[in-house]
Amino acid sequence: MNTMSKDVDKKTEAQDGIWETVKVIFQALIIAFVIRMFFFQPFNIPSGSMIPTLRIGDYLFVNKLSYGYGPYSFNFTAGIFGNELFSVSKVPIKGRIFASMPERGDVMVFKTPTDNKTDFIKRIIGLPGDHIQVVHGVLIINGKAVKRVRIADYVDPKGQGHGRPIQQFRETLPNGVSYNTLNLTDFSPGDNTREYVVPEGRLFMMGDNRDNSSDSRILSHVGYVPIENLVGKATFIFYSHGPDASIWKFWRWPFDIRWSRLFKWVQG
Repeated sequence: MNTMSKDVDKKTEAQDGIWETVKVIFQALIIAFVIRMFFFQPFNIPSGSMIPTLRIGDYLFVNKLSYGYGPYSFNFTAGIFGNELFSVSKVPIKGRIFASMPERGDVMVFKTPTDNKTDFIKRIIGLPGDHIQVVHGVLIINGKAVKRVRIADYVDPKGQGHGRPIQQFRETLPNGVSYNTLNLTDFSPGDNTREYVVPEGRLFMMGDNRDNSSDSRILSHVGYVPIENLVGKATFIFYSHGPDASIWKFWRWPFDIRWSRLFKWVQG
């Protein structure tokens, strides 16, 4: 009888232990969901439009609290084996809750106005009412040329240019925000533009890789971005890997990780 009682007690303890583990995992998933939904969402960089600030293979956190919540702040998709089980892309919010005006120079994730679905990441260059133009590659804001200084060429053996030196400039906006930009050529359509006047409630966005960025300079594709389309501000790079990285080549993981880019704040 005593042996039987001990066996029952052991079984009960085992069941209690399993249940406690399930509860801990469930609570952790709920906390992770809440953080991702309302505070910080991870994004990866799939294109080179923000080189050198952000590179293909960077993974970063986007702060959703920066300028309040909008209709696209709570985008969330969950699935398994490639099948979408649950998706939230837009919530019925008019304007923004707890809103404050974004700052010039911030790097933001937003939904493109053409489809309100695709995530883009660019830098805020123009605020409502601003006059924006590019002349011979020089950014003009409200009639004044933005200061830019030529610095050492950008060289990436496996990335942009494949080892070929690319002109790099240190650009400083009127509010003091500085960052690096690339100049691939002096003859791209984006090097000489019309003058844009940013409408009320909209923003003018540009990529730091000026000759390889589809941004607000192309009105038919991106154009002026409604403030309500903002998802959040890019803040922190938590992981980065090179272009040759593969999940199957696990023996190369230590060499494919860009260690120097880990745990870096995004310029701007």
